[in-house]
Amino acid sequence: MSAVNYVTHLLQSGLGNLAAYLAAHVLLCLVPAFFIAGALTALVPKESVTRFLGRNAPRYVSYPAAALAGSVLAVCSCTIVPLFAGIHKKGAGLGPAITFLFFAPAANILALAYTGVLIGGDIALARILLSLAFGIGIGMVMALIFSRSDAAHDRETNGAFAAGERMQPRTWALLLLLVALLISGTLKVGRLTNDYAHITLPIAGVDRFQDALYRLVPFDPARGEEGVTAQGAILIGLLALVGLTAWRGLGKIDEGYNRWTGPSLGLIALTMVVAATRMVPRAGGLDVFLTGRLFGVLAMMAGVYYVARRYFEPYEVQEWLWETWRFVRQIFPLLVVGVFAVGVIRRLIRPEWIGALAGRNTVLGNLAGVIFGVFLYFPTLVEVPIARMFLGLGMHRGPLVAYLMADPELSLQSILMIAAIIGRRKAWTYAGLVAVFSTLSGLIYGAWVDGASLWLLAVYLVASLSLLAIGLYLVDRRNRRLAALAETR
Repeated sequence: MSAVNYVTHLLQSGLGNLAAYLAAHVLLCLVPAFFIAGALTALVPKESVTRFLGRNAPRYVSYPAAALAGSVLAVCSCTIVPLFAGIHKKGAGLGPAITFLFFAPAANILALAYTGVLIGGDIALARILLSLAFGIGIGMVMALIFSRSDAAHDRETNGAFAAGERMQPRTWALLLLLVALLISGTLKVGRLTNDYAHITLPIAGVDRFQDALYRLVPFDPARGEEGVTAQGAILIGLLALVGLTAWRGLGKIDEGYNRWTGPSLGLIALTMVVAATRMVPRAGGLDVFLTGRLFGVLAMMAGVYYVARRYFEPYEVQEWLWETWRFVRQIFPLLVVGVFAVGVIRRLIRPEWIGALAGRNTVLGNLAGVIFGVFLYFPTLVEVPIARMFLGLGMHRGPLVAYLMADPELSLQSILMIAAIIGRRKAWTYAGLVAVFSTLSGLIYGAWVDGASLWLLAVYLVASLSLLAIGLYLVDRRNRRLAALAETR
């Protein structure tokens, strides 16, 4: 293969990965997440967040609360970022916010149940215990390392868009409806995924169009390449229209409603509806199946519209929509760049490397599992069948746990997005801590699988935690010394 053809092949892989991602995963996950983040920022009083997640809240309250909040959200490392941004901007301490960021993708209830069914209950149990221990540990480490900037952030946050110190029932109702919208769009249960009716649209040539898309976009489920269906192409077209109208309709909404606001919101709703159906091209037309997910999404969107229209003032809705658009403008371009890059990198990684690098429970093998998790990024729950595939290719169960810890947490695009919110230094420190703790998780579990004594593992764990505690003590002492010097000047 010539160099030109090879580069073209890589670019095609990157564009194909981006197209597949936009068609399959952005809409029912990220769209509600962005609206939730906007509502948290614009409508929720700071005190309502800081009471449980603030840097001054008791640690025995804030960190378990962050983990509990994350456990109910079946989201990936990209979808959780807008939610993380929302609670952090509203006043959550860096430590609890990081725990929330870590725990939701790694150990939500759905991911744990799916892991137990497909791979084994031992892996599911290891996943939740290690995620809980290391998720809280990473949050505490981040809070201590960046304690000064966290204190400065706490002083800067305010409730400029929300009056009062307690969250009002109308805000609770709106947030619960938005969370229900996210869950109804992503939860994989029979009542939502089953078809209840279908209609056939007499559109000729849709089957040939889909065949052409499969030839154009790389399609290999074993490598996580999902391809683009005809329905996906329709959704990409709708997304483009949403972007064009929202740029004017939501981008200038802080100046008031305009003629683009209604069409942009209408197109967002239409896109969600199309995404919630199931479309199958036939020779004679396009079968559109009405799923339980469609009815759930329609009901939740109707509820959101009613509550926002009936119980919120127009200026409050404006602030909510403006904050939502601000998150989209800040995060979405980095998501696009990251997903494209992952598509290129994925093409370079060979499946046979997995057995060679991660076939034994070594430091290198567990690091390989972490690296596969970062660069072979898959959407939420897809990492579980991929992990099963890795197991069949010869991956040791220790590196497999390291992979399952890292894949939902870290991806190139999520690191870029997190850096845009808390800064590059904090983001890469977080990425490094996740890599270290994921590697340690794999080593511990892998040693147990290989027959190591539980007492020996306990000694290793205590020694590791002791070294961590000494490091944290030294960092804390340095921070206190710098703060004392700053006060004397």
